[in-house]
Amino acid sequence: MNLNKHVLWVTRSAAFIALLIVTQALTASFGNQFITGSAVNLILIIATMTCGTWTGLAVAVISPFGAFLLGIGPAQLPIIPFQMAGNAAITLIWGYLGNLKLKNVYVSRLIAMIAGAVGKFLVLYFGVVKIAVPFLLNVPEERAAVISGLFSFPQLVTASIGGAIAVVILPVIMKAVKRV
Repeated sequence: MNLNKHVLWVTRSAAFIALLIVTQALTASFGNQFITGSAVNLILIIATMTCGTWTGLAVAVISPFGAFLLGIGPAQLPIIPFQMAGNAAITLIWGYLGNLKLKNVYVSRLIAMIAGAVGKFLVLYFGVVKIAVPFLLNVPEERAAVISGLFSFPQLVTASIGGAIAVVILPVIMKAVKRV
């Protein structure tokens, strides 16, 4: 990678990381996981599809730290690696399946939407609910139940919503990116 391409990659990644952290900060005030989570997943997908999988992964891995520093979500450090893994899962799945060369691009993106949502859900469910909560967190049972609830079914919903919005708006964004 030559210097100009490297600088462009760093700039794009930084822009998406900033966009994601600002979005988390603004939507956290609503107190609704479905709004914040859907927006985060949308940004991860758009970063991946417009700038490439490496940009998407950079945003995916850094964003849980931004949320932690802003006090968004459960402030539990042991959960961060699992959040990174869940974000990486949706990013990698979209990076591969969303770019399949099928006759109809919407089919590949619908497949990416479903597989990405299920992949992220499974990583977070097994990572947080089945590993982090029972073995790594030392929290009261009520708090453990709340954390487990946050990282189960709602993750499937927010990843699906973010993916569905991406399927709808990606054609416009991709057309705009090609003009630049």
